[in-house]
Amino acid sequence: MTRKMERIASFCVNHDRLTEGLYVSRIDKDVITYDVRMKRPNAGDYLNTGEAHTIEHLFATYVRNSRFRDDVVYCGPMGCRTGFYLLLRDTVGKKEAIALVREAMAFIACFDGPIPGATRPECGNYLDHDLESARRTASKMAAILEDWTEEKLDYEM
Repeated sequence: MTRKMERIASFCVNHDRLTEGLYVSRIDKDVITYDVRMKRPNAGDYLNTGEAHTIEHLFATYVRNSRFRDDVVYCGPMGCRTGFYLLLRDTVGKKEAIALVREAMAFIACFDGPIPGATRPECGNYLDHDLESARRTASKMAAILEDWTEEKLDYEM
């Protein structure tokens, strides 16, 4: 038996029109979901699994140690491997969210050392990391977000 379900909001976004950047994906009560889009959808260039895994460890570690640590609900990869979702309480202003993501990307771009949480007891796939690719992608994102404004947070349809 097939159950009729409504199309969810994220599937209503025309992914062929999205470019790299930072967008407000949705607002649910006091939680804002940010779309940290690192790769153009459907363009054939996606985050490799080691790269996404490394960005996940570093991005989550950075935001959960930031001045907004108590306002971070979630930070994790998109299944399509084109970016990440960052869920923040609405107590974090949009300008502050842009700054936080910009700072996190700069942190990842310059990161040198052991990847946090990347040991066997801490991680379910601790051998699958790619720091060099993570650095390159984060460096590119930091440059994209350098002049990002609140007005750019809206998806262009």
